[in-house]
Amino acid sequence: MVGSAAIAGGLVGLAISYRNLPDVRSLKGYVPSETTHIYDINGKVLASLHDEENREVVPLNKISPDLKRAVLAIEDSNFFQHQGINPVGILRATLANAQSGRTVEGGSTLTMQLIKNLFLTPERAISRKVAEAVLALRLEQIFNKDEILEMYLNQVYWGHNTYGAETAAESYFNKPAADLTLAEGAMMAGIIQAPEAYSPFVDLELAKRQQKIVLNRMVELKWITSAEAEAAYDQKLKLGKITSFQSSRSPYVTDAVVQELSQRFGREAVIKGGMRIQTTVDLKLQNLAEETVRRGHARLIGQGIRANQMALVAVDPRTHFIKAMVGGIDYSKSQFNRVTQSVRQPGSAFKPFVYYTAFATGRYTPDSTVQDKPMTFNDGEPYSPRNYDNSFSGAMSIRSALASSRNIPVIALGQRVGIEKVIDVCRTLGIKSPIPPVISLPLGSVDLTPLEITSAYATFANDGWQSDATAILQVTDNSGHLLLDNTPQPKLVLDPWAAASLNSALQSVITGGTGVAAAIGRPAAGKTGTTSDERDIWFVGYVPQLAAAVWAGNDDYKQIGKGATGGGSIAPIWGDFMHAALKGVPVEQFTPASKFERPRSQRE
Repeated sequence: MVGSAAIAGGLVGLAISYRNLPDVRSLKGYVPSETTHIYDINGKVLASLHDEENREVVPLNKISPDLKRAVLAIEDSNFFQHQGINPVGILRATLANAQSGRTVEGGSTLTMQLIKNLFLTPERAISRKVAEAVLALRLEQIFNKDEILEMYLNQVYWGHNTYGAETAAESYFNKPAADLTLAEGAMMAGIIQAPEAYSPFVDLELAKRQQKIVLNRMVELKWITSAEAEAAYDQKLKLGKITSFQSSRSPYVTDAVVQELSQRFGREAVIKGGMRIQTTVDLKLQNLAEETVRRGHARLIGQGIRANQMALVAVDPRTHFIKAMVGGIDYSKSQFNRVTQSVRQPGSAFKPFVYYTAFATGRYTPDSTVQDKPMTFNDGEPYSPRNYDNSFSGAMSIRSALASSRNIPVIALGQRVGIEKVIDVCRTLGIKSPIPPVISLPLGSVDLTPLEITSAYATFANDGWQSDATAILQVTDNSGHLLLDNTPQPKLVLDPWAAASLNSALQSVITGGTGVAAAIGRPAAGKTGTTSDERDIWFVGYVPQLAAAVWAGNDDYKQIGKGATGGGSIAPIWGDFMHAALKGVPVEQFTPASKFERPRSQRE
């Protein structure tokens, strides 16, 4: 103690020369970079995000006593006796360095190591060692021993971009730091001096030798018995795996979540902030969606359809939670997310927006009569729309026109109710993409993302009730404080009678129209989409519990081939997904329009 006080006094004098050293008081609010974890809605890990430092901070009482003792034994056995510097260690290092004529031993205490890791460079020089000692003394005046030990164990590097005891324990032994045995703790303590060389993933035999050194030191200190050391050394260890820079289980989902949160909190906060992000995605449905896209794309190629990409998104109408999102057929080849980033023409899948607008006026029902006959419209120049098969069906009900996807009736209806009103409905439904007010809009002459159209259809499925579509349920920081809460706050944005009428009409598409291949053995509504330029094919549909869209096409907008239609090619793929996704989910009927009051303001 006398020697320690003397050296401490000398260093205090030297400290005058080190007035520009960092202020250790800043550690009172210090938060190290920490790995962010992304989970599915059931708590299953989808991805772990970090920069160079893969770390999870835990309190000292969540770290195994065996690991703490092992680290102290090999790194600083006098930790609880000194005041930041160890005179005996310094003297031993000075003699060793003098004999070698160069710096070969540091004599650092655990406190000094922490200072070096946080504030200083790793160079071996007398000036740096003095700075270490000065700052170590200051640190021990501000923090107690447990606080310093906790900081050290959360800061120390354990190899493979792994920092801190918790992440290292999960990596090396696939368990929390709190559950480490003496054998495991001793091996981890032995790694610290040269983690890349001593790692059991690199050289298990060398790691065992280091483990034995630590155990022998603990026996020498009388912290464990020889029998305990021998038993620990003989214990068979089950190693884990390197956890740093692991690929996401659902990369399209991860990218979408990171992009959204980066815009809100900043990318550095997301990558280094130790966030806990619970998504709305159900990993079971996500895996099913990915497999559906793989098999579905192979089916299209087998049919001679030249579509190089496909996308699928599923949304829960009751919450507008995104349950699955597949932005392409192979993330490793293309990270472009076609669910959220690609805008494509929906073709006839846009028609329900026009028919809903008509129903909302109160002047039309699914049984109202419309004309499918040659018509010419003027919008600067004559426009004479045609049906897909170039035929005309004459007078028919709206239900039949929608089921058979006739073009001329919906164009005429769009003119009667007003294109601007149709656009207003789209905006109400959350569609933000530009929408040109052209006569051909009812045929889908607009570019939308699959997520936009699926979210809108989900509002139809929920009788006009809408929440903001999201893939993020909530976000907390590393202490559990809530940063973002996307608990649904549904609002009634559509007329329920008009929405229910549309749901009724869209069921006819599947029961006897262009979407019969989408039948799934329960009430379902939906619409096919095929662009006249043969570049996009769709099916968008729903049951009361789930809405989904499947799209296929080419990123370069090349034609996919004659004869490819949403009903013939995509509807079966949609049906496969929905049938599997709804396995075990109770059958629900759509609410009949008769349960709601028909709009009166414009009724004839």
